[in-house]
Amino acid sequence: MERWPIGVFTSVDAGLGVHLDVAKDLGIPTVQIHAPHKQTRTAAHAEAFLGKLKAAGITLTCVFCGFDGESYADIATTARTVGLVPQATRAARLAELTEISDFAQVLGCGAVGLHIGFVPSDRASTDYKDLVSATRDLLDHVNGNSQNVHLETGQESADHLLEFIHDVARDNLFINFDPANMILYGSGEPIEALRKVGHLVRSVHCKDAKWAPEAVRGTGWGQEVALGEGDVGMETYLRTLLELGYTGPLTIEREIPQDPVRQKADIGKAVSLLTSLKSKILG
Repeated sequence: MERWPIGVFTSVDAGLGVHLDVAKDLGIPTVQIHAPHKQTRTAAHAEAFLGKLKAAGITLTCVFCGFDGESYADIATTARTVGLVPQATRAARLAELTEISDFAQVLGCGAVGLHIGFVPSDRASTDYKDLVSATRDLLDHVNGNSQNVHLETGQESADHLLEFIHDVARDNLFINFDPANMILYGSGEPIEALRKVGHLVRSVHCKDAKWAPEAVRGTGWGQEVALGEGDVGMETYLRTLLELGYTGPLTIEREIPQDPVRQKADIGKAVSLLTSLKSKILG
């Protein structure tokens, strides 16, 4: 695979990803996908989806997990509902994650991604230790499928994410770095964070955002915008990835499913921007 192939976040039947036809129409060679609903996680659906990828000349690079009951309505709601952190849904979601891992194996994909949720800050707390244990159980199952887990950045500072990964102590736990999420959640300056966690980055999102006003940063959302129009600094982002030795896909994510026409247009512009930056940086 070429260095930094362009990618896009897509879906089979669920999630925020664009329809696979968008990737095909724009000539995008790689995709991450949002895992489909349970009724679609079958060998027949996997075979059909792989056929579509092959016909379009597209490579699948990561299967992302999401769950019923999650809400990103605001940061407080996200903390209560997202990932493996909420205790009430943890066991059921862990079971679903193992099913998604098995489905990803049928698809021939070696990476499973997720937002684990807001990791508790107190490393000595029972909730933190229970989350570490649940994450180990997930990683051991995924390892049996010869897969890695990619935790998406944003909900923790880079330092706390590194602490958590250290405490989990499994060698198949890595990072999907999303610079815009650091801004959206107010969890840290993205380039500084990338330098801290770069040795564990195995996949990335190319997404942009503007900071929330300082008075509400960390409690109120920043604003997602089209790639190149926010505060990430895409050229600096790519140059930093180059310095860190990252050569994998540059996966575009544009989370405006309520406006598919604009979504596709913004992804097309993002492809042009990344192609131009690749040429400038890589020569």
